[in-house]
Amino acid sequence: MEKKKTVNLNLKQYGMIFALLAIYIIFYVLTGGSNATPMNMNNLIMQNGYVVILATGMLLCVLTGNVDLGVGSYVALTGAVAAKLICENNLPIAVGFIVALAVGLAFGIFNGIFIAYLDVPPFVSTLASMLIGRGLTYVFLAAKTIGPVPDGFKFFGAGFFISKKVPFGDGTIELVTIIVAAIATALIIVSEMKSLASKKKYGFAVPPMWQTVAKLVVILGIIWFYAYKLSRYNGIPIVLVIMGVIVGIYHFITSKTVAGRQIYALGGNAKAARLSGINTKKVFFWVYANMGLLAGVAGIVLAARAGSATPKAGDGFELDAIASCYIGGAAAAGGVGTIIGAVVGAFVMGILNNGMILCGLSTDWQKVVKGLVLLGAVTFDILSNKKKK
Repeated sequence: MEKKKTVNLNLKQYGMIFALLAIYIIFYVLTGGSNATPMNMNNLIMQNGYVVILATGMLLCVLTGNVDLGVGSYVALTGAVAAKLICENNLPIAVGFIVALAVGLAFGIFNGIFIAYLDVPPFVSTLASMLIGRGLTYVFLAAKTIGPVPDGFKFFGAGFFISKKVPFGDGTIELVTIIVAAIATALIIVSEMKSLASKKKYGFAVPPMWQTVAKLVVILGIIWFYAYKLSRYNGIPIVLVIMGVIVGIYHFITSKTVAGRQIYALGGNAKAARLSGINTKKVFFWVYANMGLLAGVAGIVLAARAGSATPKAGDGFELDAIASCYIGGAAAAGGVGTIIGAVVGAFVMGILNNGMILCGLSTDWQKVVKGLVLLGAVTFDILSNKKKK
């Protein structure tokens, strides 16, 4: 009888999901359930949307074995450009957004040219961009706050998707959110079944059925818990729609396209990638150009959420984005990591921030805790790799 080919689930890959659950439950106990209210769950999305967007772009930089230190400054400058053009120059919102995205892309191209074609180390180039971007923000805003932005602008940071509320229990429930959760459930199950069937067809090892079922129960449980909470508030925030589209696009690029495989190859072994015919300069260039563009998106979302643009906006955001990637399983040396992992890492950071604020922990101690979590994640990655060797 032919022996079945089986393999256990990658504990490193799914370990952060369990860590995320554990952190959430700890803060649930510490805050007496305050972090599970529908309004707080909605705020968790809105307040951390920028981290997820930045972490998506940052992961591509991390996969090459580098980071972009300037994203916080690009966020501040692009938000300032959009707010100033729309509020003070009375330009249409679409024009303000396009110019802001162009500014973010210009910073990305600036870094891409210096890093890819002039061989300036990414650390130096992006450090310079951070200083230039922050300085230009102060000059552009004349050290003032611009706002409030119009409602059409706010919609992209604080608005909600179409809503249909019906009576439910002691209040109402939003039907569109429930329908979206049901569609997501069906797509995830079908995708998992197709993946297993494909592996069996080509003779690859598959995990035992109980592990697959357990994984689906955990993932779908998180989706339905979140969907229920959002449906008890105002439904799906526009920020969540923007995040979902960006994460979906970049997950596809990194997992299904040649461009994605070239980034992993570059991070795994740059010399081997060059010898195999990959234009590594071109890959470096578009990875950093892309980071600038996504920082522009995050800048618009942040200004929309805050209702104004300030010179200090985006301060320290680069650290949140970088930490999200490493906490989500990306390797410090590059070549390893996933978009979904970076998103999970971003939510770990978000839940930590949110929980510590609800507990009344000072910002000083919040930084200490986040630093320890980041150090623990990277240390775990390094020790795991040593064991494999």
